[in-house]
Amino acid sequence: MTHPSSDVLPQERQQRILDQLRRHGRVVANDLAVAFAVSEDSIRRDLREMASKGLCRRVYGGALLPTPQFDALPERVGRRDPERSTLAAHAASLLLPGQVVLMDAGSTNVEIARALRATALTVVTNSPAVADALAGAQAAEVVMIGGRIDPRSGGAIGSIALQQLTRLQADVCIPGVCALDPETGIWGINAEECAFKQAMLRVSDTTLVVVASEKVGARGSFRIAGIEQIDQLLISDRVAVEMQTRLATVAPRLQRVPVGKA
Repeated sequence: MTHPSSDVLPQERQQRILDQLRRHGRVVANDLAVAFAVSEDSIRRDLREMASKGLCRRVYGGALLPTPQFDALPERVGRRDPERSTLAAHAASLLLPGQVVLMDAGSTNVEIARALRATALTVVTNSPAVADALAGAQAAEVVMIGGRIDPRSGGAIGSIALQQLTRLQADVCIPGVCALDPETGIWGINAEECAFKQAMLRVSDTTLVVVASEKVGARGSFRIAGIEQIDQLLISDRVAVEMQTRLATVAPRLQRVPVGKA
């Protein structure tokens, strides 16, 4: 980053901070103070203002990208999203006939399920929407995990769902995630949901994580797993190049799927 003069207007400085956040996922207050030739107090004021607008999430010593906010599942599933569709098609192509695939709730997983209708495998899911996407398929077999359905995620969670997972062994699991951070891994925003996702990883041989660009570089409230626990990670080329590079250093099996600009 170049060293602009200290007479840069706060609004312009905040925009540059936001640009850096989008490229790297985090900023450090001390580094920003040096780069902009202003006091750390000025930077902290900038970060407070940005946080109040939902542009960042303040943490000790700096800031992170904000945790993405999501509509309820039916609204997300009904919205056309070329990035999601392309990632889902690529994820489906990685699954093999005969496998037992454990699929979590989520709009991306609904898209993956639609792409699997002609594949002879078994899909085990806690999501009625995923099961519905495969309803009537001649090739795929569907097994439902029951329990209390969370109205926002659209998936069964809680003790009943967790108990059913303990009697399962899957070849691949595809957990839904709310955020992906290169340093700390994958995150969710609901404690019960995250407990279910962690259990998915424990009963599966491999883990496939598919993450849209809006989720990359952020953290949630509850950590699901570290990067080292992910066997295959799919992102799109809409993710900032700097962030792609950081992820590639910690996730050797990272795959970047060409989607193009939004």
